[in-house]
Amino acid sequence: MPLQPLPPQPSLTPWPTQEWPAGASGNVDRPAFDALVAEAFAAKETPTLGETHALLVVKSGRLAFERYGEGFDAASTHHSWSMAKSITHALIGLLVHDGRLDIAARADVPEWANDTRAAITLDQLLRMSSGLTFVEDYAPNGGRSDVITMLYNEGKEDVAAFAAALPLEHAPGTHWSYASGSSNIVSRIAARTLNAYGPDFRRFMTTRLFEPLGIRSALPRFDKAGVFIGSSYCFMSARDFARFGLLYLRDGMWDGQRLLPEGWADYARTPTFQQAGVTDNRYGAHWWLDFGGPGSFSANGYDGQFIILVPDRDLVIVRHGVTPLALRDNLNKWIARLAACFG
Repeated sequence: MPLQPLPPQPSLTPWPTQEWPAGASGNVDRPAFDALVAEAFAAKETPTLGETHALLVVKSGRLAFERYGEGFDAASTHHSWSMAKSITHALIGLLVHDGRLDIAARADVPEWANDTRAAITLDQLLRMSSGLTFVEDYAPNGGRSDVITMLYNEGKEDVAAFAAALPLEHAPGTHWSYASGSSNIVSRIAARTLNAYGPDFRRFMTTRLFEPLGIRSALPRFDKAGVFIGSSYCFMSARDFARFGLLYLRDGMWDGQRLLPEGWADYARTPTFQQAGVTDNRYGAHWWLDFGGPGSFSANGYDGQFIILVPDRDLVIVRHGVTPLALRDNLNKWIARLAACFG
């Protein structure tokens, strides 16, 4: 199926670098939309979606809807969890745009220099098809969980080194498996390319990505090795997450300036071929696919964090909250129904 065209910013709509322009939501099924919003902010005693802390809708580049849960407002910062992976994708895009990285090249990982892992490419890491062993289990019940070990236990001081030390389980490029470790290896590749760690790398993130978009709330976290924990940790306000989403919906363009390579958003939303036959939602390159309906792509995070981009509706939806794993299917269906309210 061909990719849906990415819509340009309407000529009379200001870019939200300073403030989000307000605007009507256009053609919307208001009764259905209002019912879905009411469900999202239902009493905590009877939730079907868990707790919703923030919900934003950007339609045709304008902030059409915004609501916050009790204790939250427009200034509140929210945990990205794995939405940080899509930010990591953008950082790699900046370096590709500069001609400093090639996604088809072998990944710059010193630990792999003398073994079969040396064949792994940057593209395979971004597509979660490296073949590396990695157990992504958030509720292991005493079993193995590489993601918990990496983020909270013996791997936490050098997350990329922990992930890079794991062995191959499959030949590179032959198997898809979601792995936060791959994102942290990618983040370290960016740091090595720039020879920038900790404050220096944060300065790169700020000057090249956050400041051009008007993002002022971003709080990325780094491990003790100075590597951005690109799998999981970048706090922002909901409005700033929406700015980041709009950058991808606009094909990496912002106010007349190309920040990301032409086609970088298409690369993000091109399905990874290794998932043929997988029944769960499809994956692109550090972005998920189809959560907001066919043709959509999204940055997804643990506990129900979403930036949903729907090109054929010129739509950005941001949702933050806490949704238990048991309610995740409810939330996924709710997201798709919410997007369908807009024409």
